[in-house]
Order: sequence, then structure tokens, then C-alpha cells
Amino acid sequence: MDNKVAVIGLGYIGLPTAAVLARAGLDVVGVDVSDKHVDAVNRGELPFVEEGLGEVVAEVVKAGKLTATKETPKADVYIIAVPTPFADGHKADLSYIDAATAAMAPQLEGDELVILESTSPPGTTEHVRDVLLSLRPELTEVEFAHCPERVLPGRIMVEMVTNDRIVGGLTPHAAQRACDLYATFCQGELHQTDAVTAEMAKLTENAFRDVNIAFANELSLISDRLGVDVWELIELANKHPRVNILQPGPGVGGHCIAVDPWFIVSSTPEEAKLIRQAREVNDGKPSWVVEQVRKAVGSRSDATIACLGLAFKADIDDLRESPSVQIVETIAKELGDVTVLAVEPHVDTLPQQLAGRGVRLAELDEALEAADIVLLLVDHTAFKQLDPARLEGRTVIDTKGLWRA
Repeated sequence: MDNKVAVIGLGYIGLPTAAVLARAGLDVVGVDVSDKHVDAVNRGELPFVEEGLGEVVAEVVKAGKLTATKETPKADVYIIAVPTPFADGHKADLSYIDAATAAMAPQLEGDELVILESTSPPGTTEHVRDVLLSLRPELTEVEFAHCPERVLPGRIMVEMVTNDRIVGGLTPHAAQRACDLYATFCQGELHQTDAVTAEMAKLTENAFRDVNIAFANELSLISDRLGVDVWELIELANKHPRVNILQPGPGVGGHCIAVDPWFIVSSTPEEAKLIRQAREVNDGKPSWVVEQVRKAVGSRSDATIACLGLAFKADIDDLRESPSVQIVETIAKELGDVTVLAVEPHVDTLPQQLAGRGVRLAELDEALEAADIVLLLVDHTAFKQLDPARLEGRTVIDTKGLWRA
């Protein structure tokens, strides 16, 4: 029985995974390079915001089922949940995966299971095996599987338990062994396949969503050119019983939809034409938003712009790949001497790329009082509840259709 699990990477996926495994009764060690993350977990606290996670972490740490360290320990199962950012040309940077694999290698004895959860291009699970065998050629009995996460930030603790999981092994036995582990907490169905299909399944899910968002965003560009209210247009089109168009926005963010489709494109550039085009539409939307702000500023050099929201989606603190951050940075960089106030109720400090541009983090009341232009970028609950009267006399650019009424 695989009772001891090491989860490498205590971020938005790794820490919830470690917590639910520990709650299921397994002995879990979380590994992270960040002192902040390790120290917070060992205190039973969270290094980031996620609904419902704090209580579970506090419970399992107090019970001694979850500890955190910077050193990779011996374990029966290793779950790799580290970032896979972009390298040049929108290819995946596998250096974090390689580092996790190298740190694991000295601890292995020969019958462990290595599970890659990090979202990765096709063939990465085999790559992990090859890296490990290059370091320890004698470890031919170690098994490998890929089990991609498919959860929504803000609902991770619910969806990690209730959603179906795809489990792909380099061998059927590895897939079964991984299924047995996830069955300790997962109430959804566990679907077994090979590792490459599992890797592609996660990328396909997010590419599908990206293409649909791109359709809505492209409609917003067309509607602006034609003088049509895109929100009304989509609302009317969706009256058709077989049409369900998504809502446009300032772009696409997060470490999934904004990233995963590029892994398909980089793997098969000649074939992935539609997926590439959708990515280009969504990646181009922030520039269009900046242009709307530029027009609103006009010739004024002393305008104050209140930018509401920095997270990549509503009611979370996750700024990864956020188009809002990109938009605010570009405004501060390109629009002269304007004053840029960023309102993000879920963070305490600005990322350096904004602070270094002179952007200031402000409370909502302060920003609205000072603003000549109000740019809504994220539909946080706090902004939904705003009294429309407080926007009077200001130029409003609403990228989410939140204040149409």
C-alpha cells in the first residue's frame, strides 16, 4: 500500500492535493523551494487565498498528517505539481519538472510511483522517466503516470474531490496504482488511459474553452466596429436553443487556458491552425482595451485612471498570466503622465512589474473619488455591488459588461 506521499510544489494545485491526501489518512510531505510556503504550511496556514483550503490544512497539520520541507524525502509516491511556464516561442519550460525529478532521484529505491500533475506537452511523462533513468539507470522498476488537475480556482477543494479524473500511465499497472491513490479522496469517476492521451486531454479541455472565448472576444471587436452592443447581441443570439456563446472580456488569464493551447500548437504547429488563431485573438484583446483607454485619455496628461481588478478571474488573488496586469502595466508605461490606481481587494501588494511603473494600489473608495476614467477589468463581487451613482461624471470602460444597466 502506498501510504507515504511526497507532493513536490505547494502552489495552487500541489497544496490542495497534499491536503486532501492527508485528510484521507495518508502521511504527506509537501516540498517547496519557497520558505514562505513551507513555513506557512508548517504553521497550519495558507500562503495564498483558496476557499475551504485553510481549514483542511490547519486540521491535517495539527493531526501530524501533513508537514512541509524544502528537501525531498523518501516516499512511496511522488506527485510533481510544479509550474510549467513558457520558454521562447510559447514552448513549455520544463526546467522546474527537471529540477523536481533530479531532487527526487537520490531518494528512490526502485519501486516508487512518480505522478506528474503539472500540465505538460505530450510526451512529458516519458521525459520525466528518461531524465530519472539518466541519473539512476538501475531504477527500472519505478513507475510513472500522468494525472492532470481540472479544477477551478475558488472551487478547488470542492472540485478536486467531486470531479472525474483522467489517469494515464506509461504502463497499465502504473495507471491502476495511481487510480488506487486518487480513489482515497476522489468521489468522481477515475478514467484510465495512456500517459500521452492524458496529457492531451487536459490541453484539449482548455483549448476548447479558449476557442469559445476567442469567438466571444472577436464578436466584441466586430461589434465595436459596427456600433453594436455586444452584450445585447450575445444575449439575443443565446435565445436560440442550440447556441450558448460565452461572454467577452479583456483577455484570457490563469495558468491553464492562457497557456495550455500553446503546448498543442508548439507540438503540432502545422495542424493546430484554429487553436493558434484563438490564442492570437485572446492574446490581442488587452491591446484593444489599452486603445480604448488611450482614446478616453485623449490629450489630457493629468488624467487619473482607476483600474478595477488585477486577478485573472473574479474573487481570487491569482495574478498568473492575468490580462488585467498586462493592461495596467501597458497603460502606466505608454500613456504619459497619467496617474494609475489599481484596485484589487484580494492582494496586499502589487507585483513588481506594476510597482516599478509607478502604479499605486488603492482602496476602491479612494480610487473612485480620484478617477477621471474607471476601467473595469475583473467582475469581483465588490465591484458588482457598486452604486452606479458613484460612476457619474467619469468615463467608464467596462470590459465585462458588469454595469450595462
